[in-house]
Amino acid sequence: MKRFEGKTALVTGASLGIGRGIALCLAEEGANVVVNYRSHQAEAESAAEEIRQLGGEALVWQADVSDRDAIAAMFKGAVDRFGRIDVAVANAAISFGVFHTCQLAAQQMLKQPRMGRSRGKIVVISSIHEEIAFPSSGAYNMSKAAINHLARTMAAELAGQRINVNVINPGWIDTPGERKHFSEEDIAEGSRRLPWGRMGVPEDIGKAAAYLASDDADYVTGTILRVDGGFVHGLVLPEAAAETA
Repeated sequence: MKRFEGKTALVTGASLGIGRGIALCLAEEGANVVVNYRSHQAEAESAAEEIRQLGGEALVWQADVSDRDAIAAMFKGAVDRFGRIDVAVANAAISFGVFHTCQLAAQQMLKQPRMGRSRGKIVVISSIHEEIAFPSSGAYNMSKAAINHLARTMAAELAGQRINVNVINPGWIDTPGERKHFSEEDIAEGSRRLPWGRMGVPEDIGKAAAYLASDDADYVTGTILRVDGGFVHGLVLPEAAAETA
């Protein structure tokens, strides 16, 4: 039996990369999906078509997650279309947008009767930058730490209402965005050095999100799930700098 048959998932930033991978993994298991995008309409429509080919329904919705009114309108439109939101995945990269998405998802889920074991599942996509103080990434590192603590706080607040809130910390994932920052040579060399011997792919995160969004994770809330192919544990200390006279 498909774990999300008859359920609806809303995924922000679902037109490309990790968000698209999550949307497709949920659809493979029976979910109807709200495909949110900000600026890649063609890619969002393509993702929606793949969802339909998998047998699900898809609603494509343009909204900038930093615009609270736009996100509120998206949730209303999704509920008007599907009746409820069972899974909300806050994937889009803008940090304050995570707050809007999670809070509005929780408000909607609190109105809903339980379906299965819970009223709803919220999954936040963060980063191993939350754990590792990468140089020259102070603002980004800090924002991911804040996102994760928000999720822990919400998990504590919503446990009694049977709404699960969990986080995924992806490692280095092969997405179109990575090629804006790294050359193909950099990516090939970096992949070779990773403990798992390859970069992650969006499906790796999608499968993890599907677990956390399912009844299989009924007793899991406030958890940070690292999906990094051993990246963190494979770190080594730099060589000691030579002493100067």
